[in-house]
Amino acid sequence: MARNRQPVLKKCRALGIDPVVLGVNKSSNRGPRPNANRKPTEYAIQLNEKQKAKFIYNVMEKQFRKLYDEASRKDGVTGLTLIQYLERRLENVVYRLGFAKTRRQARQIVSHGHVAVNGRRVNIASYRVKAGDVVSVIENSKNIELIKSAVEEKTVPAWLELDKANFAGKVLQNPTKDDLDFDLNEALIVEFYSR
Repeated sequence: MARNRQPVLKKCRALGIDPVVLGVNKSSNRGPRPNANRKPTEYAIQLNEKQKAKFIYNVMEKQFRKLYDEASRKDGVTGLTLIQYLERRLENVVYRLGFAKTRRQARQIVSHGHVAVNGRRVNIASYRVKAGDVVSVIENSKNIELIKSAVEEKTVPAWLELDKANFAGKVLQNPTKDDLDFDLNEALIVEFYSR
């Protein structure tokens, strides 16, 4: 399995993302890049938007392309469907419910088998939840300090419902573009892939 080992702050600076979006409360002290004043081409803008989505959701190129192809085959707006698919990934739902402080930490919690969907343990980070699913921390893992401290300080988006006492959350509906916690222009990603 391929893993993204790039330094978070360096990549955030290159893509123009605030590190807080990823749950990192640090900032870089480095100056601007030497070519930062050059006007980017249309291709560069589209590529940057795609790279931003890939980096934030921790998805590699091949998997992201498969998600786009699946979204383009569905009825409806391709960009919004792609956002729904990315937001409904189990690792992202665990992060948005507040069981982890960062998306990378959420991925580790899922892959180590601390999370159950509808009562069954799931350790696949890319598992896609649907409306009505109940995502919970398994009984043995509720005492882990990492999870307990993360739940206390998180606000949950409108498409999810959190039960803090039982360390469980329910997916109420499909997410929309308004539910994102960062700016993303999905139309540029669709334009990039439809060249």
